[in-house]
Amino acid sequence: MKKIITLLAITGLLTLQSCTTSGSFEIAPIATTEVFEVTTSFNSTNNFSRLVTFNPPIYSSDVVLTYRLSGSNSQGDVWELLPETYYFNNGALDFGFKFDYTNRDVRIYMIGNDLQSVSTNFRLNQVIRIVIVPASYAKSINKNSYSDVITALNIKDSQIQKIDL
Repeated sequence: MKKIITLLAITGLLTLQSCTTSGSFEIAPIATTEVFEVTTSFNSTNNFSRLVTFNPPIYSSDVVLTYRLSGSNSQGDVWELLPETYYFNNGALDFGFKFDYTNRDVRIYMIGNDLQSVSTNFRLNQVIRIVIVPASYAKSINKNSYSDVITALNIKDSQIQKIDL
């Protein structure tokens, strides 16, 4: 009996959570797998950072994976999972790519001491893919491999949403 009452209480709270005092309703986040692609350049004008906004927001329990196109080989495109870090020969940090996210956006940015000196091959026209993974799949997939993630989530190239920034 306690379990049923608890379940009903949680259901009621979740239902009422999207109500506002004006009587209108917020659009609830959508629990779907999505892949977004953005081409961006990192420079001093944008503080070596790019913000991508989710509309509508995603669930806070979802996982956001971010990959950078680093090249291609005989098997196809090579995608690197962020964070991605490059070091000088002496082991000191040269530069890298990182990201952070909320349920409303993801920010992709570069780190390093002298980012303006980083080769334009790493700064200009970078192709980034952002994969929204529902929490139910997050533990069971190999996140290090873009190919494994896309295969496990059954995403086709035609489903990738290109975002113009």
